[in-house]
Amino acid sequence: MRLPVWALAALLALAPPALAQLERTPAPAGAAVYFIEPAPGATLSNPVTLRFGLRGMGVAPAGVEHGNTGHHHLLINVDPATLDMGAGIPADDQHRHFGGGQTEVTLVLPPGEHRLQLLLGDHNHIPHNPPVMSEVITVRVR
Repeated sequence: MRLPVWALAALLALAPPALAQLERTPAPAGAAVYFIEPAPGATLSNPVTLRFGLRGMGVAPAGVEHGNTGHHHLLINVDPATLDMGAGIPADDQHRHFGGGQTEVTLVLPPGEHRLQLLLGDHNHIPHNPPVMSEVITVRVR
């Protein structure tokens, strides 16, 4: 069934506006997130333990809004250029959330080479402004 043009126009007028980008939480100058371990270039065996470090900010669980804090997100084989820094960080096998304020994880990665990066998110899982991201490290899992 085809709608008349006037009906389509009426439906579009009632549609909610497109979601705007969320306001990003400011990050203090010099804030940095990094891997305590593993070292870049490490060859690892499963299960793999990763430890996260943070300088110039504090860790707070998701949902807790407190200045100069955030929580970790682990990006596994993600090209950071594909991230929308004004939107929530996706939650899937390549974008791991640590909304409880965790600073360490033990997980199983498939054998092979992996690019790992940390990205701090605010209470709403939105990257800070500017983003607080680690360097990408490459590890090999045997």
